[in-house]
Amino acid sequence: MKITRRTFQRALLAGLIAGTVGLGAPAYAQSAADLVAAAQKEGKLVIYGVTDNEQTNHLIREFRTQYPAINVEYSNMSTTELYNRFISESAAGSSADVTWSSAMDLQIKLVNDGYAQPHKSAETAKLPEWANWKNEAFGTTYEPIGIVYNKRLIPAADVPQSHADFIKLLTTQTDKFKGKVNTYDPEKSGVGFMLVTQDKQVNAAGFAELQKALGAVQVRVQASTGTMMERIASGENLIGYNLNAAYALTRAQKDPSIGIVLPKDYTLVLSRVMFIAKKAKNPNAAKLWLDFILSKKGQEIIASKSDLYAIRPDVEGDTTASGLKKQLGDALRPVAINTGLLTYLDQAKRLEFLKQWNSTVKGK
Repeated sequence: MKITRRTFQRALLAGLIAGTVGLGAPAYAQSAADLVAAAQKEGKLVIYGVTDNEQTNHLIREFRTQYPAINVEYSNMSTTELYNRFISESAAGSSADVTWSSAMDLQIKLVNDGYAQPHKSAETAKLPEWANWKNEAFGTTYEPIGIVYNKRLIPAADVPQSHADFIKLLTTQTDKFKGKVNTYDPEKSGVGFMLVTQDKQVNAAGFAELQKALGAVQVRVQASTGTMMERIASGENLIGYNLNAAYALTRAQKDPSIGIVLPKDYTLVLSRVMFIAKKAKNPNAAKLWLDFILSKKGQEIIASKSDLYAIRPDVEGDTTASGLKKQLGDALRPVAINTGLLTYLDQAKRLEFLKQWNSTVKGK
């Protein structure tokens, strides 16, 4: 039989395709197996995060069930403390393997400054495009930011449903709310600074009115979500602005006095950003952890046990991105993970923003 050039090319192409298909799955499986073996050999994983221990432990327990040879050390701290500690330790030649923080802008600054290493996770295909930056910074949650109030002390008719409603409430009932409103302190809270600067970018005209209203009622600022929630629950404060609804929902399940509103004009959505440190001593364990957090199993734990909100669209339920989209649709404003977050971290712009905030809100 005479083999023509065309027949030979077809046979060669078929062989190459068959070889690719035949080798594809084993090659990927072998790569995953190699990662697991390398991670188990390291035997340790060090994580710096701002998520409460109780919430994180659900994830750590499942991770250790899957990979019992890897010991996990988790340190919980504030957003600003995490940022400063990571930089300080990196300069000394060591660092955590993974950082995980809701201060998205500070995380992106660290990545942009060269503190991260890339990881092309198979799980990132399930993330929204805005939640993966250069395969170095990854969004892991989908947490709405809302207004939290005391249901016993604020009549249902007065509960604001939008930012405009909130401003109107403070300006028409100034005496009632004087000293009774709280929010994050942008000077001490990394996530608080990010949220108010995002407010300004999303709604510049309304933001000026918001600052005046907060100043008129002598808003109380805090660095801790827990402190703000406690004061609202006790009645020391009546209402809180820009609080994380994930934390409020957890509190509301135990305390019927806590009410939550996700503004219908726009609701900011933050995502806890995770990256693997460039100087990680246990890089393979770090990659395995990141893969686990972004996996469907990890995301289901985030939604059902860790009292956060899952970002993967294929995870269903009230505390998920898909559940929120059914509820709020186009009102959701997820904060994109990119260099746009660095705008107000420019020292001159940061100082100018805080000067203006302190002048209007704190009367300094």
